Amino acid sequence: GCSCCLAAALPLLLLLLPAGCPVRAQNDTEPIVLEGKCLVVCDSSPSADGAITSSLGISVRSGSAKVAFSATRSTNHEPSEMSNRTMTIYFDQVLVNIGNHFDLTSSIFVAPRKGIYSFSFHVVKVYNRQTIQVSLMQNGYPVISAFAGDQDVTREAASNGVLLLMEREDKVHLKLERGNLMGGWKYSTFSGFLVFPL
Repeated sequence: GCSCCLAAALPLLLLLLPAGCPVRAQNDTEPIVLEGKCLVVCDSSPSADGAITSSLGISVRSGSAKVAFSATRSTNHEPSEMSNRTMTIYFDQVLVNIGNHFDLTSSIFVAPRKGIYSFSFHVVKVYNRQTIQVSLMQNGYPVISAFAGDQDVTREAASNGVLLLMEREDKVHLKLERGNLMGGWKYSTFSGFLVFPL
C-alpha cells in the first residue's frame, strides 16, 4: 500500500518524473514518453470500505480495513443479574479487538463497514439434566443457534460458526435462549473478523 503521497496533481507529476516513462492521459490516445522510471502515486482519500483510491484510479487496501475480535468469559455463570432482562451473554475479557468494534460492556460487535464477516462461538453448560441453546443475533434477530442437551453430561459444549453479509452499523451479539452457561476459566468464547469489505 502507499504510505505517503508524492504529488497532488498529475501536471506536477509530469514535471517531476524523468523522461522515458510512457504515461497515458485519460482522453489521449498517444502516450506521453518520459525518460527514467515510472512511479506509482496514490492520494490519501479513503473510500467507505477502507480502500484508498488515487486520482489515477488505483485502489489500495488500507490498514484500517482490519477488523477482528475475540472475547472470553472468565467469571460468573449466565444468566446473571445483568443478562436476565435481554439474555445477552456477557464477556468479561477481550483477547483481541483490532479496530475496537467489539464493546466489552455491552458484549456487542458493531460492523464498521459493509462486508462479509465471520463469527464463531463456543459455550459450555453448567448442569447435567439441562439443555442449553445459544443464538447469534444480528440486529435483534437470530441467525444461527447451537444446542447441547445430553442429560447425562455436566460440562457439555455447544458451538457454531457463520459467514454474514453485514451493513455498516449492523450489530451482532450472543443470546442465551435457554439453560445456564458455565463461568470460571475461559470456557466460553465469542470471535469474529472482517473477511473482506464490499
